[in-house]
Formats: sequence, structure tokens, C-alpha cells
Amino acid sequence: MKFKNTWTGNWDNAFVGLRHPMESYNKSDSLFGIAENDAWLDDVVGEAAQSYIDNWKDERVDPNKTQIKDYLLDNGVLDWGKYACNYAFLGAVDIDLAQRMIRAGSPNDKFLRQIFVSVDITAPLYWWKEMDTYKVGTTANSTSTMHKLAATPITKECFEMDDYNNSLLVYNQEPYNTDAYIDDIWDEIIGHCETLRKRYLETKDIKYWKELIRLLPESWLQTRAWSANYAVLRNIIYWRKGHKLTEWKQFIDWASTLPYANELLLFEN
Repeated sequence: MKFKNTWTGNWDNAFVGLRHPMESYNKSDSLFGIAENDAWLDDVVGEAAQSYIDNWKDERVDPNKTQIKDYLLDNGVLDWGKYACNYAFLGAVDIDLAQRMIRAGSPNDKFLRQIFVSVDITAPLYWWKEMDTYKVGTTANSTSTMHKLAATPITKECFEMDDYNNSLLVYNQEPYNTDAYIDDIWDEIIGHCETLRKRYLETKDIKYWKELIRLLPESWLQTRAWSANYAVLRNIIYWRKGHKLTEWKQFIDWASTLPYANELLLFEN
């Protein structure tokens, strides 16, 4: 399973919207914008870090400005272009308000729906079937099995094999008077699929392509450009944490790397 081209956006609008109900814009301590170089970025992150120190609520802890700056840079630098960087430095006051809204539940946490996420995910078909449960607020654009399945040779690399155990014993002696391991079964399946692919290319007879589609294992890897928002991600993390499909752990591990994941996505009510 792979994740590429991750992007998040609309942070400024989401956090302005968070303050619309009480029109408390003057209380916001977050900074959003574009820094044209490292020196500019250092000035902005220094200003944001000072806001944390000024609004620190735990008197038992002496906040370290260097540590706060590192935290903000890790979370708030959204992407670097050729000459500039897009940043979203959430202030301590705004995070506190955001978490209070999350605790209050829907519809108070609807600002999360306005923090957008996009990523290219390569995953097996059996996982995509479960992901399709989450249709509200999501969009996916996939590579085409119909058009491209026969374009390249079918090998093990075409399938999800992250936790594959090739020495798994399927049966011992019976019923074929020989031991059989999962690797033997996979070699046979892939061999049949590759034969059908070649026969389709040779004959252009759609019947071979149809049988290939019919036999294709659900662990076939498909790439989709998937778009959602932070509300969808919180929902997925809540319901899929501890799932027996290891791909869900990989998905949650990826989500945990997103900006302010601990504060917004993994935050416990």
C-alpha cells in the first residue's frame, strides 16, 4: 500500500469559519499565508511561537520557544514551491476552540469538513471495497482496469503482498499426496491470468479479457486519486482503528502524518 502526492488545504477559511458563530475574529491567534524565503518563514514562525507562550495555560510547564517552533514547522509548513512556501500556523487559542467544538460533536465540529485532503493511494481491490463505505464528502478517480489490465505482464508485483507469507502451508499431503504452500497457489493463479492476458492480446477476442477479469484476485493493486476532508478522516480513524485488515493500520499511520493530526484527527473526546 502506498501514499503519494499528499496535499491539505483551505485551513484559513476553515478557521475563519470556526469563529463566524460568535464573530470572535479578534481572538484568533493563527497565521496563514505564503513565505517567500526561509528568513521570512523564520519571522512568521517566531511570531506564532510567541503566541503559544503568551497563551500558555499550564503554569507547571515552562514552554520552550525552540520546541514550539519545531512543532509549528513540522505541522504548519503545508508545501514548498520553487520559490515560496504555503504555511498554516495554528495558534494555541484556536486549537483550544477547535477541540472544544470537536468535543461538542456535530454540527459544532463542521469546520473539519472544510479542511481538504487529497492523496494518491495504491491499494488492493478488497480494501477499496471497504473504503467505498465512506462516500460522503469524498471523491476518487482511479486507474482503469478495463482499459489497462492487459497492457503489462501480470506478476506478483501487481498484487498486495506487504504481509505475504510464501511458506504458509495450505495442506499437508492430502488430497494430492504432496505438500502445498501458498506460493504454489499464487504461481498457478498468476500463470493462468498471464496466459489469458496473452491470449487476449494475440486474438483480440473479448472472451479472454472477460475471463481474466472474472479470475483476477481481489488483491490486485489499483491507484486512485482520493479526496476527502478532516471530518471524514476522523470518522475513518474512529471506526477502523484495530481492524483486522492491516491496510487500515497503514491508512491510519498515513493520516497521523498530516498537519495537526494529533490535535484534530487523533484528539480524543
